[in-house]
Amino acid sequence: MKMKKLCFLMLALTLVAGLAAGCSSKEEAGGSGGGGNSGKAQEIYFLNFKPEIEAVYKKIAKDYEAETGVKVKVVTAAAGTYETTLKSEIAKSDAPTIFQMNGPVGYQNWKNYTLDLKDTKLYSYLSDQSLAVTSEGGVYGIPYVVEGYGIIYNDAIMKKYFALPDKAVSVSSMAEVNNFATLKAVVEDMTAKKEQLGIKGVFASTSLAAGEQWRWHTHLANFPLYYEFKDNKDFDNTVLAGLASKEVEFKYNQNYKNIFDLYLQNSVTKGTLLGSKSVTDSMAEFALGQAAMVQNGNWAWSTINEVGGNVVKAEDVKFLPIYTGMSGEEKQGLAIGTENYLAINSKVSPEKQQASIAFLEWLFSSDKGKAYVTNELGFIAPFNTFKEEEKPTDPLAKEITNWMAKDGVVSVPWTFAAFPSEQFKNVFGDALLQYAQGNQTWEEVVTIFKDSWKTERAK
Repeated sequence: MKMKKLCFLMLALTLVAGLAAGCSSKEEAGGSGGGGNSGKAQEIYFLNFKPEIEAVYKKIAKDYEAETGVKVKVVTAAAGTYETTLKSEIAKSDAPTIFQMNGPVGYQNWKNYTLDLKDTKLYSYLSDQSLAVTSEGGVYGIPYVVEGYGIIYNDAIMKKYFALPDKAVSVSSMAEVNNFATLKAVVEDMTAKKEQLGIKGVFASTSLAAGEQWRWHTHLANFPLYYEFKDNKDFDNTVLAGLASKEVEFKYNQNYKNIFDLYLQNSVTKGTLLGSKSVTDSMAEFALGQAAMVQNGNWAWSTINEVGGNVVKAEDVKFLPIYTGMSGEEKQGLAIGTENYLAINSKVSPEKQQASIAFLEWLFSSDKGKAYVTNELGFIAPFNTFKEEEKPTDPLAKEITNWMAKDGVVSVPWTFAAFPSEQFKNVFGDALLQYAQGNQTWEEVVTIFKDSWKTERAK
């Protein structure tokens, strides 16, 4: 009897082991998320950053579950509480499988929880892979919505200029303007011919009123500091290099001065009057056809479009990179950035990781997913999976995607995330106003810039 019981027990154990092995092999075969097969993760968890689009994500989740059988749990942190919520949720047994982080800075906080995505289709979809959060050859954050800025120009005015029989430059279209020297030659000749062109100045006003200086103390200052921090080989990211810098050389201050002077000297408004000019003023000048160019971002289209008496047609609104005279800038693109990156939780099961990646790949490559992204989430998505008719119709948004897709052109990342404080930016902005009004030398501005950085970093 004992022998029979022992044999029966051994047989049962063998059967259980066989079943377990079979289940194990099915789990391993699960791969990326999708249908209702037992070997695949049946639920993933997305911790959303933006309350205003929670309802859209829940609609997306419902459609995805209907199509694939995989449930997407969407939880949204209250405004201003994302980091706190993520810290709480990531420690739970049912932790988020997809979460968001604030670029390289956020990565430093969450690098122990981020999966390397370099071999995923999601990463291959990026139009400009330099935008991803990377570290030591790995890819840990994928940007999913971007914005960008540069020099906005009215192509109708530019075509009018290039058609002039007495123009002083050899270039015949904006496609040939790809460095500072060419831009300067075109702009200065346009200033000499502004009456023929029917404009008050090539550039709209360089707004330097208090609270209106962000285009210069932040967006334009991004360029010399991006190049300075890029020279620091101890870091593979310019934001991290900037955050580690207790002092700056302002090494490329002459490049900043190049473009800033070009704005000032070829503008609708004289430098002495810029202390009263706002961004709204400069955008109105552009919209009314008084200026051919203005530095701003894709968000400016709504302002341009809503100006009463606007004469600029949507098809004529284009972007040019901000050239400053740097070596090799012919390959420089627009300043493209975001504070929104997707990451996959490296601590959840491989099946949930793959299912999470599959969901994101569906969202940014399937017809249904892309329609949600463009039409309901309202994103400028930085992925090459979007066909022309699937991209935003806003002309500046279209320009952003076009520039990111140009072969051999590299976007300039938003390095201003490393600037020490608002106080630093405001001190620099006030110094720029004094320079524009002729009350300070450029050398004094440079000294103020460097001293302010050092002071703010020491706090």
